Amino acid sequence: MSEQPMRKGVALATLLELEKRARAAGDAQALGFLMVNDTHLAIPYRQAAWFCAATNRLRSLSGLATPDRDAPFTRRLEAYFRKSLKQQTRTQSLTAARMGEAFGPAASAAEREGRDFFTAHLPGNVALLPLRHQGDTQGALMFARDEPFTRSEINALDHLADAYGHALAALTGPRRRRLHLQRRRVIMLAGLLALIAVMALPVRQSVLAPAEIVAQEPALVRAPLAGVIETVHVRPNEAVSAGTKLVSLDGSELDTQRQIARQQLSVAEAELRQARQQALFDPQSRARLAVLEGRRDQHAAELAFLNERLARIDVTAARDGIAIFDDVADWEGRPVALGERIMLLADPQSRALEINLTVADAINLQPGADIRFFLNIDPADPIAASLTRAGYRASAMADGTMAYRLRAAFAEDDPRLRIGLRGTARIYGDRTLLVLYLLRRPIAWLRLRAGL
Repeated sequence: MSEQPMRKGVALATLLELEKRARAAGDAQALGFLMVNDTHLAIPYRQAAWFCAATNRLRSLSGLATPDRDAPFTRRLEAYFRKSLKQQTRTQSLTAARMGEAFGPAASAAEREGRDFFTAHLPGNVALLPLRHQGDTQGALMFARDEPFTRSEINALDHLADAYGHALAALTGPRRRRLHLQRRRVIMLAGLLALIAVMALPVRQSVLAPAEIVAQEPALVRAPLAGVIETVHVRPNEAVSAGTKLVSLDGSELDTQRQIARQQLSVAEAELRQARQQALFDPQSRARLAVLEGRRDQHAAELAFLNERLARIDVTAARDGIAIFDDVADWEGRPVALGERIMLLADPQSRALEINLTVADAINLQPGADIRFFLNIDPADPIAASLTRAGYRASAMADGTMAYRLRAAFAEDDPRLRIGLRGTARIYGDRTLLVLYLLRRPIAWLRLRAGL
C-alpha cells in the first residue's frame, strides 16, 4: 500500500519539475527540445514531435537536433497538424491509422495512402496535445508508442499541455512578438540614425587617374628638313652633351642636286666669260651680259642653298640632357616631314607628373591640390605631389577617351623618380558629405537621364 502513494508522489514531482523547467526555458527552440525529449520522464513514449503555430511548421522531433523539412514524414506530419489544430481543443488518444483518415473521405485512395503511411512510420497509439493559452493556439505535441495511453496519462499530458502552452506563449505569443518587434524597430531606428550620421560626415573628394613622369621643360628635336632618317647616333634615355650628333638624314639626293648645281654654275660662268670677250667687238654680245650674269647668280644661290641644306642633315643636341624616344629601329629608314618631332632632350633632374583625368571622374580642383602618386614598380610607398596646372578643355587620348591633362610638381626629390615611369595618381579635391561622395556618379547619371 505504501508503494502506490510513493509512485504518485514521484510522478507529481516529475510533472512539477517539467513545468518548472518549461517556464525557465530561454527560447522556443530550447522549450521544444524539452517537450519532445524530457516529457519521457513523466510519460513513457517512443516518438514525439512538436508543431509550432507561429512558424506553421514542425520544429522538433525526438532524438533529432533539427528535423529535415524536405523529408516525406515531416511534410505529412505538418499537413496533419495543420488540419487537426482547427478542430482539436483537448488532449486525446487515437491510433496511427485514424490519423490517416484526415486526408480523404472514407474508402478513398488518399485515405488509404495516409492511413498506410502513418501506420508504417508511427507506433500504433498516439496522443495529441494542442498547446493553447488564453484561447490562442501556440502549437501541438504528438507522443506515440505501442501501448495505449491510460486515462491518468492523458490527464497528466493535459496538465503538461497547459504548462507548455503558457511557456510557449511567453516565448512566442503576441506580447513576446510585440516586444520582439519593438526591439527590432528600435535597433533599425538606431541603425538608420547611425547610418545618417555616418553619411553626413565630411570627407575629401578624391579620384584615381593614370599618370606618368615627364620632363619639366624638354627641348624638342625636330627634323630640320624633309627626308629619310639614315642613322640615329644615340640610344633611348642616353645622356648626351651639347653638340653631340643625334640624328643624320640621308643626303644622297641633296648631294646629287648639289653636283648638278655646280655644273650648271660652271656652265653659266663659262658662258659669261665668253660673252664678255665677245662684247669688245660685238654689241649684241654686250647686250646679253646682264642676262648671263643673272643666270650665274641664280645657279650660285641654288648651290649655296643646297650646301646649307646638306650642312643641316646632321642634327646635334642643343643642350645637355637625356634623349627621350622609343626605339632606334622605329626611326632609322623612316621618312619625316619638315619640323616633325623625333625625340626630346630633357634634364633628368627636372621632372613633373602628367595626369590624364577622364571626364567622368572630373571633380573641382584648385591649384596646389594634394596628390599621391603610386608608382607601378613600387605601389606600396606613394610619392607626394601638388597640382600646378589643369587643362580647361578635355582632349582625346590614345584609347579614344576624353580626358583633362593635369600637371603636378613633386614635393621633394626621390631616387625612384625617373622620366617615363608610369603609375596611378590619387587627386584630392574639396570636402563634401560622404553620401554625396559615394553617390556622385549615380546622381550625375540620374540628372543626365532626367534632364535636371
